Amino acid sequence: MTLSLSRRALMVGGILLAAAFPAMAQDKPVLRFSAVFSEADIRAEMMNLLSAQVADDVTIETYLGGNLFKQGTELVALQRGNLEMGNIAPQDISNQIPAWSVLTSAYLFRDAAHLRTFFDSDVGAEFKQMAEDQLGIRILGPTYFGARHVGLISDKEIKTPADMAGIKLRMPGGDAWQFLGTSIGANPTPMAYAEVYTGLQTGAIDGQDNPLPNVENMKFYEVMKQVVLTSHLVGFDLLVISKTAWDAMTPEQQAEFDAAAKVAIDFSQEEHLAREAELVERFKSAGLNIYEPDLEAFRTYAQQKYLESDLAKDWPEGVVDRINAL
Repeated sequence: MTLSLSRRALMVGGILLAAAFPAMAQDKPVLRFSAVFSEADIRAEMMNLLSAQVADDVTIETYLGGNLFKQGTELVALQRGNLEMGNIAPQDISNQIPAWSVLTSAYLFRDAAHLRTFFDSDVGAEFKQMAEDQLGIRILGPTYFGARHVGLISDKEIKTPADMAGIKLRMPGGDAWQFLGTSIGANPTPMAYAEVYTGLQTGAIDGQDNPLPNVENMKFYEVMKQVVLTSHLVGFDLLVISKTAWDAMTPEQQAEFDAAAKVAIDFSQEEHLAREAELVERFKSAGLNIYEPDLEAFRTYAQQKYLESDLAKDWPEGVVDRINAL
C-alpha cells in the first residue's frame, strides 16, 4: 500500500510540476532528417556529429536508407512540411529550378576543394538564394561523397565514350541524372538505389556510376568486374533545412547551427577523400580491373553534349566561366 501511494504521489507531483513550469514539460524541437545513404556511410557519422553539437537546442532524428522518404521525394516532403532536414541531390533541385542544372553537368567542378569554394563564393550565394526563395529550403553546405566513376559487370575495357555505346547504365530518375548518363556515351536506365545490387547481379543493368565509397558501402564491387575511373562528376548532395524550421530558431541558434554544420561537413569531406585514396587498391585486391580512360575525350564529348542540349539554355549567362575562374 505504501509503495502504491508513493507512486501515486510521484505521478501527481509530476503533473503539478509540469503545470507550474510548462517549459520543463515540453521537449526540444525535433528536426526529422531523411537520406538514402546507409548507416555505414560516412555521412551518417556526419549527422551524428551535427546532432551532438546542436543537442542543447534541437533534437535531430535521422532516418537513413530511404526508410522515411524514398530517393527523390525528400525535397517535396520538405516543401510540404512533412520533413525538416534532408540530404538533397542537386538534380532534384534542378527539376524545379532549371538554372541549377548547370551544377549537375559533367566535368564542371574540378575536385572537392573547387566545389566548396563555389558554395562559399558570390556565385554560389546566388544559387543558394534561388533555392531559399523558390523552394523554401536553406542550404547549409555541400556534402561531398566522392568523384563518380563507372562500374561494369563486363570486362570490356572502356577508353572513350564510343566504348560506352549500348551500355545500360543505372542512373537515378530525373532528366538531369539521365542526361548525365547520356553525356558519357551510355544508355541511361532509371533504377532505385536500393535495387542496384540486384540489378547488377541479374544483368538487368550493365553498370552503375557512383563514387568509390558508395561502391564499397553498398557492396556493388561483389557483382562488378571493373571500375572505369571516368571522374565525370564531383559527387555531392546538399545538407538542407526547411526555411520554416530555420526561421523558428533565434539568430544565435542559427549561427551556432551553421557553425556546427560546417564542422560536420568538413569532417565528412576529409573522411571521404581519405577513403577514396584507399579504395582503388582494395578493389584491385578484390579482383576488379581498374581502367583509366581518355579523360580528355570524355570531357570534350560531355561538354559538347550539354551545349547541344536544351539544358544549357537555362544556365545563367557566363556562369560556367565564373565557376571555372574560382
